[in-house]
Amino acid sequence: MIKDVVVVGAGHAGCEAANALAKCGFDTALITLNIEHIAKMPCNPSIGGPAKGIVVREIDALGGIMPIIADKTALQFKMLNTTKGPGVWSLRVQSDKLAYSEMMKEYLLGLDNLTVIEDLVTGLVVKDHKIQGVICQKSGEITAKAVILTTGTYMDSTIMVSSDTKKEGPDGDITDNGLSRSLKDLGFRLFRLKTGTPARVYTDSIDFTKTKLEKGTEGFLSFSTTTKEILPYDKQLPCYLTYTTEETLKIIKDNLDRSSMYSGVVKGVGPRYCPSIEDKVVRFADKERHQIFLEPESLSLDTTYIQGFSTSMPYDVQEKMIHSLIGLEKARIKKYAYAIEYDAIDPLEFKANLEAKKIENLFIAGQIFGTSGYEEAAGLGIMAGINVANKLRGKEPLILKRDEAYIGVMIDDLVTKGTKEPYRLLTSRAEYRLLLRHDNADRRLMKYGEAAGLISDERYEALKNKEKTIEETSEVLKNKYFTKSDKINDLLRSLGYDDLNERVSTYDLIKRPPVKLKELLPYLDLEIDEELLSDIEIEIKYEGYISKARKEASRMHKMEKMKLPIDLDYDLVSNLSLEAREKLNKTKPLTLGQASRISGINPSDIQVLAIYQKEHKNED
Repeated sequence: MIKDVVVVGAGHAGCEAANALAKCGFDTALITLNIEHIAKMPCNPSIGGPAKGIVVREIDALGGIMPIIADKTALQFKMLNTTKGPGVWSLRVQSDKLAYSEMMKEYLLGLDNLTVIEDLVTGLVVKDHKIQGVICQKSGEITAKAVILTTGTYMDSTIMVSSDTKKEGPDGDITDNGLSRSLKDLGFRLFRLKTGTPARVYTDSIDFTKTKLEKGTEGFLSFSTTTKEILPYDKQLPCYLTYTTEETLKIIKDNLDRSSMYSGVVKGVGPRYCPSIEDKVVRFADKERHQIFLEPESLSLDTTYIQGFSTSMPYDVQEKMIHSLIGLEKARIKKYAYAIEYDAIDPLEFKANLEAKKIENLFIAGQIFGTSGYEEAAGLGIMAGINVANKLRGKEPLILKRDEAYIGVMIDDLVTKGTKEPYRLLTSRAEYRLLLRHDNADRRLMKYGEAAGLISDERYEALKNKEKTIEETSEVLKNKYFTKSDKINDLLRSLGYDDLNERVSTYDLIKRPPVKLKELLPYLDLEIDEELLSDIEIEIKYEGYISKARKEASRMHKMEKMKLPIDLDYDLVSNLSLEAREKLNKTKPLTLGQASRISGINPSDIQVLAIYQKEHKNED
């Protein structure tokens, strides 16, 4: 079989990569172990959250499919962090996990240029350091110009419950170490990572009267700018908040030696920001209780997901732990929790376009790249798809900057610093988070989606009209003035301000913290689309901070333009520190900016490199 591109794995990364390539016109094969498990949610039944929700908006701006299906299959919409600044606002939806997977499957199976193959990839075909294709258990060799690995947690994976271990993928799916062996033979550095999932209980066995109701956010919210309808607020399903008890903590402490993690069974490193409950109890020993969220999984299921209660304890201990939770004293368990360990590849082995440094046209995305989470995987998947398309077309790679996208922050972190644990995106990882907001993802990134061929002319034209409207409205607000004789003083007094004693523009009034643009509209004789109100207000209120962030980013861009040779032997660069030489030879940064972000590289080392780069450029 001959294809343009082979995508290995049909999780969230593989789905986005395959969709992007097929829409770009490339004959693509998507290989999955089980067609029924396409875009499966083996862990939490939700999409979005802090930083992650903004990534989903970015995927939409680039032309991805996750945001559209997430909107269509959401059971609840909730905007997080609204009491804080707009730089950290983020949408999260509670997903119908079965509907999401089914809709993604049906979409991909009907997509032109895409063939979905149910098979197991056991090896790679490489010649002269260039990928030639893959070897499958049933289909044999599939020849391809490029290959994207998105194997998730399925590569040589092990399921662990206490001291019991099984060579299986999530939920008992098959696994194999053939691909791991093939990658090791090619010289890649592999390492073990660990994650886990909590138990599911029957919903009708929970006493929700003992828990706190957690509703969604009223109003129209969506990940995709194409979404016109969502599940009405009064039909959205609630989540619930409960807590561990003293008994819960005692049960865990008394049985730590029976946990896979603390009995020595686990070899891989688990996620720091989403630890198992036993890890929380040990690491935060001073805490008297821990939050637990109860989340619906699907309209087609009678189960509730126990968010924050991941564990690898034996079944008998899990029952005691669950029954010690407030409201779950009589809960019936449908599915027990487990931990899973799997192979990942050191992300330092890859370039910023997600292509392997040592094997041309071999790309990577998702948890095999060291990440954790559906959203991170999907963001990497669409970037891998776009960059494979660019490579095959002879175009320059798409490298998103740290001030352009959370996706850019993630990729730069991974290929520059690497990771020893499952990487999770956080708002604190972004230096320019006020520039990387939920509301402006389309204005930041849709030009790249349009250039890649993933955004229609109609969508792009709508964006240009939106940008024009925002610009024109801002000018109107700058030129609309109020004085001490205007009725608007009534509003200002109600907000704690004195009457105006001089002429003030509407633009400057909006900069006052409590003043809302929506409240000013009755005094303006101006109609503004509801959707644009927030966008315009944020740009005005935070104008000074945004301008400062852009200036700082501009300085960073200058360093990014200073290229470093990928084959440079840093041992030969005079005056570099020993640590710098070691780190630089391992990472092989492509720019001076990337070099500056490697841990252990000092400003003096960067100065040495800048001088070397200037001399080297003059020699060229």
